[in-house]
Amino acid sequence: MKSTTQRAKACFAFAFAVATLSSVTCAAERRDHDSDNDGVVRWKSIEGNITAPGVDNPVAGIGTGTLPWTTTRGHARVNLQTGAASFEVEGLVLNGGNGTGSVGPVDQVEGSLICNAGTNAQAILTTSPVPLTSTGNAEFSGNIGEVSSTCANPLFLVRIGPDLPGAHQRWIATGAVRVIGEND
Repeated sequence: MKSTTQRAKACFAFAFAVATLSSVTCAAERRDHDSDNDGVVRWKSIEGNITAPGVDNPVAGIGTGTLPWTTTRGHARVNLQTGAASFEVEGLVLNGGNGTGSVGPVDQVEGSLICNAGTNAQAILTTSPVPLTSTGNAEFSGNIGEVSSTCANPLFLVRIGPDLPGAHQRWIATGAVRVIGEND
């Protein structure tokens, strides 16, 4: 009876130790995971610029494309601590004028992170240009550069690339449904 009680106590002590260590390990992994995502900003969708033809709708002093644009889907992500950035857009096409349903003369786009929009501390970081397919698909994965330590109200714009000099860097789509860190 005495040895059964001792074995039961030993089993209980072992189970308690395993449970305690597991919860500590999980909490440490969760903290590590959270710290990786503390500085991450995601935009759950990319939406086309819906400005009326010929009407400018500047964001942070950046003019819009001259016609409305639409998308079927997209998303963007920027790590504000490391500068790691990615975006993907599908079906980014004109939604007005004779080029409706096409990308018109735009064959490349860039993604821009804007910190502190409209303030004296405004900063704009822009990706390298990436091809825009004839069906309006584009994607980028890389580094956007060093993000300032204060990036209030981060915005994300998809802009016309340098292959179209007269419209270079006009915005044609924007990140929407912004999520910062792990919050959904």
